[in-house]
Amino acid sequence: MKDLTHGSIVRHILAMAPPIMVGMISIMICQLVDLYFVSGLGDAAVAGVAAAGNAGFLVNALMQVLGVGTVALIAHAVGRKDRADANLIFNQAVVLSVLAGVSTLVIGAALSRPYMRSIAADQATVEAGTTYLLWFMPALALEFAMQVLASALRATGIVRPAMVVRALAVAINIALAPVLISGCGTGHALGVAGAGLASSIAVAVGVLMLLAHFLKRERYVAFHPAQWRPRLSQWKRILGVGLPAGGEFVMVFIIMGVGFYVLGVFGPAAQAGFGIGTRLLGLIQMPALAIALAAGPIAGQNFGAGNGARVRETFVKAALIATAVMIVFLVLVQLMPGLLLAGFSQDRETVAVASLFLRIVSLNMVVQGLIFTCSSMFQGLGNTKPVLWTSAVRVITYSLPSIWLSTWPGFRMEHVWYLSLATVALQAVLSVWLLRGEFKKRLTLLPQGRAPEQERPEPAAPLVREPA
Repeated sequence: MKDLTHGSIVRHILAMAPPIMVGMISIMICQLVDLYFVSGLGDAAVAGVAAAGNAGFLVNALMQVLGVGTVALIAHAVGRKDRADANLIFNQAVVLSVLAGVSTLVIGAALSRPYMRSIAADQATVEAGTTYLLWFMPALALEFAMQVLASALRATGIVRPAMVVRALAVAINIALAPVLISGCGTGHALGVAGAGLASSIAVAVGVLMLLAHFLKRERYVAFHPAQWRPRLSQWKRILGVGLPAGGEFVMVFIIMGVGFYVLGVFGPAAQAGFGIGTRLLGLIQMPALAIALAAGPIAGQNFGAGNGARVRETFVKAALIATAVMIVFLVLVQLMPGLLLAGFSQDRETVAVASLFLRIVSLNMVVQGLIFTCSSMFQGLGNTKPVLWTSAVRVITYSLPSIWLSTWPGFRMEHVWYLSLATVALQAVLSVWLLRGEFKKRLTLLPQGRAPEQERPEPAAPLVREPA
């Protein structure tokens, strides 16, 4: 466990952000690897995988419910020096991750084809996306366990093990993807099914490696079977913090779905270009997001310790660093969009759509960094409802006008991207305003010691596994 209630906040952020970034980039690279290696199968395959990957945003929303709740509550417990509560939250989150993973497999198998039919431009895209989703679903199910394990470590200030595991999983995915997709070296090409299978195998190996780390090395939080009995009071605590944050990802899913829907009139090449562009932009924004996520546990531990001044300082420092990083990458995207897109498609129309998308939508990167930072601070404070409200405002102001614009005779795809710039700016203003109010409300009289509604685990469960 790393105590984040003392020492330089900037140093803590800069120490935690790179490993977090590597872990997140690894997740994004897995999706880009799939797009890259299926590009040789045609626009329908690329559009299908890109559209199916959008379903990952919905599953990510559920993952965030567990991840955010786990980080916030364990970080608060660490700040209060309440190790028993940290272990109880961890073990209950593990139980929830198993239930969520099983539910994902069942629901995904039932709804993959109806989902693809609702957004795909043609039948070939429907078939490609459905096939990919069915083979990719085990990876999404296993990600729940990966999310909880990595979140528990991050809450205690430890981020390197998750980074290493993510990097190794990406390496496995990169190695398997060309073999399974095109049959390189085996003669058995699986096509888009191979892309999903490669990701599922890579995530499975990653989960096993993190489990091994917890069993052999982790000491502050650990597996205690006696604490696996479902406790609704603890689930309520985790979900109370996590559900609004998960709702934010649902909003992103809706925005992405609307984007694919309104671009359907332009054909699969437009949808493919949009899918590639959104994933590349997400990858480019990862450094700023990593900085914001590093600020979350720092704010959480200091909030639990009753140090309001350091909570405020964490926000200011993280926002400044994220802004500086976003400006650098904004310049890169504006000057070299073609270089960033090299290799993802051989179709000129697809590349043209992706390039135009990057040039326009990247203009909101600086304010997006501010949104990331505000969101992480709300998580650190243990109240994520404002994040849901600001995201809902963005969905309403973006989705309905986008669908309306698509009915115009002279509708062009860039119309909705310009609209996106305005709605993201509005969300940033609302986020800062609500965070200021949250600071005034929650940092004036910080709780000291143990919150009355928290339940202490049975003393019979050992908190430390003695080394052999």
